[in-house]
Amino acid sequence: MERAFRHVIRILETDVPGELPLLYGLSEVKGIGHNFANAICRVLNLDPNMKIGYLTDSEVESIEKLVKEPSSFGIPSWMFNRRKDYTTGEDIHLYGAQLIYYVKEDIEREKRIKSWRGIRHALGLKVRGQRTRTTGRTGITVGVKRKKTAQQQEKK
Repeated sequence: MERAFRHVIRILETDVPGELPLLYGLSEVKGIGHNFANAICRVLNLDPNMKIGYLTDSEVESIEKLVKEPSSFGIPSWMFNRRKDYTTGEDIHLYGAQLIYYVKEDIEREKRIKSWRGIRHALGLKVRGQRTRTTGRTGITVGVKRKKTAQQQEKK
């Protein structure tokens, strides 16, 4: 059976270019990294070097089903991107808009409880201990005045 090539594949509400290898095409989806994409390829017996445009509809469905319920396919919980969820306490794997929503909720919770990280987020400063003396500056740039040269002084 000849596989038809599609230039754009829609996986988990994300448009992925069909020219990419499967491993890197899956990594285009927010919440799926290189290691998780490799685990998907191994569990479903897919060639990671195959162009993602050659996937059939049934293979795309199986990939989506695996990402939505990875524990039922035997993927270990340490590969999930949200272990021990704050509200439910479960190990879950988030992708796409879910991931963005949960991250925003975490930041808002830290702001509400006024933790150090929450205060840094609220002030728009660096959160993870980076230096702020020289980097992360906002506003207009302020230069240093140069000394006038001898020619400039003579003109006046």
